[in-house]
Amino acid sequence: MAFSLFRRSRRRPNGLAVRPEPSVVVLESAEPAEDPIPQGVRTAAGWAWRALLFAAVIWGVGWLLSEFSGVTVPLGIAFLLTALLAPLAHRLKRWNWPPLLAAAGGLLVMVLVVVAIGWGIGATAARQAPALVDQTVAGFHTFMQWLAGDPWYIDQAQIDQWMGSLTTWISDSRAVLAGFAGRVGASVGHFFAGIAIAMIATFFFLAEGQQLWKGFVGILPARYRDQTHAAAERGWASLVSYMRAQVIVSAVDAAGVTIIAAVLGVPMALALFALTFIVCFVPVVGAVIAGTVATSLALITHGWVAALIMLGGTIAVMWLESHLLQPLLLGRAASLHPLAVLIGIAVGATVGGIVGALVVIPVMAFGVAFIRHLRGIPVAEDESKEKH
Repeated sequence: MAFSLFRRSRRRPNGLAVRPEPSVVVLESAEPAEDPIPQGVRTAAGWAWRALLFAAVIWGVGWLLSEFSGVTVPLGIAFLLTALLAPLAHRLKRWNWPPLLAAAGGLLVMVLVVVAIGWGIGATAARQAPALVDQTVAGFHTFMQWLAGDPWYIDQAQIDQWMGSLTTWISDSRAVLAGFAGRVGASVGHFFAGIAIAMIATFFFLAEGQQLWKGFVGILPARYRDQTHAAAERGWASLVSYMRAQVIVSAVDAAGVTIIAAVLGVPMALALFALTFIVCFVPVVGAVIAGTVATSLALITHGWVAALIMLGGTIAVMWLESHLLQPLLLGRAASLHPLAVLIGIAVGATVGGIVGALVVIPVMAFGVAFIRHLRGIPVAEDESKEKH
């Protein structure tokens, strides 16, 4: 009888019944029903609802910030001022100055610079005001003669009639003008209140910024604290670099406008430099204010030809600033691509107006540096990517 090592012997002891071998039943699974929705549509739908949720969160945050703009805007300005003055305050602390005294010293330097610029503008304007008034009167008479000549032929009677209509409209619209003046007064009050909040917040950020940040980080879970702190330090360094680059951009704009004004012989060229340097920290509106003042001075003192030259030169300077200096200097300081800087400024101005255009690039600079650190991208790799 053949013997197999792999088969159980069928021998059994006498008296024992044969146990039936278990049988295995294999159930064949039915073919799955065909999904009527393609996988590509499912993937697109998944991304769509996530994008909508993300957009809703961004909109909600923007709505909250706008509702509390009386606090959020001064705090945003305070962060920018702190980033601008932080190197000076840090140097004073290294010289063994107490933190409160170092913060006060940094703020005092900024206030003195602003006051000196304002005093220079006022002194120059006061010194050249008599000649400027005479030139303004002469320019007005020239303008009236131009209206009376070819091709307008507007005589003095028509001008008097227009002035009478304007006076009547002002008299009939006293209530509207009074309400407008009241709103302007309230806005001015909110403006100065915001300046006070920004200055106080800047003082405490300079003096106790590290302690405040450590207190905030302490709220986070322990496993996230070190990484969040290191990422925030890298974002803050990027923000400080951005503010330094912004100072350079404003100085170049002011120098360009001043050179054009000096070549044309426009008075108060140094005052124009100071005014342009200050207002160019505010995107879009700052350039419009500087260009309007410079063109008006050229028109009053040297006529419309010089005014057109001044206007063209100012537009050229601002175009170079927005299309060359801002993308290159600010983008490099913030580790952002120049195209991202341009799009960011446009989106910020569309969404938040002047304030949005002012804070969008600093926010992008901080956020990009923060995220890159969390992803583990070293600074050297960032710089190499920017070069390529």
